[in-house]
Amino acid sequence: MPVDSTRRGFLGLTGAAGAVLLSSCGPGGSSDAAPPRRGGTLRAVFPGAGAKETLDPHAQRQFVDIARHKAVFDKLVDLDATLRPVPRLARSWQPNADGTVWRFTLRAATFHDGHPLDPDDVLFSLSRILDPGAADHLAKGSLSVIDLKRSRAVGKRTVEITLKRPNAELPSLLAMTGTAVVRNGYRDPSRPVGTGPFRFGSFTAGRSFTARRFDDHWAGAPYIDELHILSAATEARANAVQAGEVEYAHEMTPTFARLIRGNARVRIVSAPRSGAVGFALKTDRPPFGDPDAAMALKLVADRKRLVDVVLGGQGDIGNDMYGKGYEYYPAGVPQRERDVAEARRLLRRSGALNKRVTLYTSTAADGFVDAAHLLAGQAADAGLRIEVTTGPPESYFTDLLGTGMVGSHRCGAMPIPTYISERLLDGSPQNATAWHHKDFDQDFAQAQATTDEKKRTARYGVALRTVRDKGGLLLWGHSDWLNAVANRLHGVKGMPPNTVDWARFDRVWLA
Repeated sequence: MPVDSTRRGFLGLTGAAGAVLLSSCGPGGSSDAAPPRRGGTLRAVFPGAGAKETLDPHAQRQFVDIARHKAVFDKLVDLDATLRPVPRLARSWQPNADGTVWRFTLRAATFHDGHPLDPDDVLFSLSRILDPGAADHLAKGSLSVIDLKRSRAVGKRTVEITLKRPNAELPSLLAMTGTAVVRNGYRDPSRPVGTGPFRFGSFTAGRSFTARRFDDHWAGAPYIDELHILSAATEARANAVQAGEVEYAHEMTPTFARLIRGNARVRIVSAPRSGAVGFALKTDRPPFGDPDAAMALKLVADRKRLVDVVLGGQGDIGNDMYGKGYEYYPAGVPQRERDVAEARRLLRRSGALNKRVTLYTSTAADGFVDAAHLLAGQAADAGLRIEVTTGPPESYFTDLLGTGMVGSHRCGAMPIPTYISERLLDGSPQNATAWHHKDFDQDFAQAQATTDEKKRTARYGVALRTVRDKGGLLLWGHSDWLNAVANRLHGVKGMPPNTVDWARFDRVWLA
């Protein structure tokens, strides 16, 4: 990707105020020799989604949306670097013996309009997330285990959440995307009022968001005065951070990381293995409704070449299971290797040999199109004809759910049970592989209900291996997350996306 460091006027916003910071994990963080100081405007740029961008914190899908919402709102629970739940608005929690009733003790926090956080705000937030008429509320499926009618406030600082069935993972489910706590009676997403570290200023979908420091935030006031989050394509992000027009650029390419080595103004902060990348094979239609055809495509993929070419070698080879290195990931599963002869045999047995398959991809994420064409070439070696079609980036992740036979797939960091809840159950909102198996859903529910951690881990391992061998996920790699940071920006921690110290705008400062 060519980068012109002399290009100016990023999106016509040269000199505009604003900012955001994304944290990542692993090497590359700043030395932060300078002590924290207050003041200034921080500008950050993310991949945009045009008119699809939203201020509704329960309908978020893109990282640019999640970053905005994290600035304005808080969740009850968040995730640490190991993807275990940690307190946020909830100071602590305690389940009963069988995991059917959970009590969450709330902090003394205040909304931007002066209203003190109370249990009714939490209960209202849950009812809004679970609204049957809100098809775009991301966490609705995972939190459907909550029995709202039997959940209640217990005094001024405790909320009791009752479940329809035992679930040992409720804190992690409350930490997933789309679970922000909103003010009781919240109706208008265009006027967000939260408990987060920044007060809402302005928003234009596909362009910009502004917010100012909230001095009464329960975790302490942010260092910066003002935050702007901007939306732009890859090359524009690269030009803007090099030209000094932004202090943070989210999700950069391996090519860009190589180009700026030794740059005195910009550095890369890397989060190793923070994303899963691959393809979603539709298991509800030919040819991948036949597990033999799905296995053939998994066997024909040259994973090392995909990692070397698409990720520039900055990632690990995948084994068709989400969550490598995370809690519950099963140990000892042999790495799937390329076997063209066996792939051809399975294609012949399934009737897919020499058949045409459509692969739906997009520029919605860097590397999607390159990986699609690379896989098409590899599949041809075994006699599978893949035709690559490209859709609009603004609607790709929604369109993918019903389009094509194969689609480009990726996911950021989240607990393995959350990934399964969001993507692999019959009612999951992002079930791109169309994996509909009631027995799988029942086995997963039993795993969630298992209070013994060792037994629960074993059950989740069985679920992952089932999808690996019978399902429609071809996860060929675990990508490093590459973010570009101006050297004048300090406090950037090494954390995967979707964790507590990712996008911590309140904890960074400008030198």
